[in-house]
Amino acid sequence: MENSLGLAHFLGQSDALGKGLLVTLLLLSVASWYLIVTRGIANFLDRRRAEIFLQRFWSANSLQEVKATLQAHPADNPFARLAQQALEATADSEHYGLHKLAAAGGAGEFLTRVLRNGVDQEAARVEYGLTVFASAGSASPYIGLFGTVWGIYHALVNIGMSGQGTLDKVAGPVGEALIMTALGLAVAIPAVLAYNAFTRGNRILLARLDAFAHDLFALITVGAKANSSAGETRTLRVVGQREGGL
Repeated sequence: MENSLGLAHFLGQSDALGKGLLVTLLLLSVASWYLIVTRGIANFLDRRRAEIFLQRFWSANSLQEVKATLQAHPADNPFARLAQQALEATADSEHYGLHKLAAAGGAGEFLTRVLRNGVDQEAARVEYGLTVFASAGSASPYIGLFGTVWGIYHALVNIGMSGQGTLDKVAGPVGEALIMTALGLAVAIPAVLAYNAFTRGNRILLARLDAFAHDLFALITVGAKANSSAGETRTLRVVGQREGGL
């Protein structure tokens, strides 16, 4: 009889509600571990690609060289996507002018909105899966506890009906019911740890991305001002030469 006690015996004695709670814990566990593996690999690859891109970006001689690099290599990380959006927005404003509603307020405001929207899009992208971690970490212990209470209730009812209330008859069913609490904790602990780890990683990534957005804004606006000043200088020189010739 003692050898028959365990999870299999508990499942055999539980009703539809107990089995449903166990299936719910199983689904939460599978979803959590799937996201842990997939998001972990994706974040690792994104970090490697970002470091490669940032090295190429800061070693480039001009923004035109960066644009050529983005055309040759796909934007496969948040920093490359943000740089591509900023450069495309700058080229679009130069080609079509500032007559569109999106560019209202000037080129600087237009670029600021593009960079802010790009950072917000990346923030929404990196938050994928955090809701599952939070749900599994917060709900799993209570699901397991509810399964334990339900299992103990049925165990005590069966013991009362059998009329055998000795310790050896009570300890087995109650111990089996406590398995649900252990399963709930086994699901919740990895989910909570993963949530904390991914949240910290996302916070660091977004801080770096925000700093990179400020650098992009400075580089693009300073470059535009430099080109404008150079154009004004050339115009003044041409006018001066014409006046001198007259």
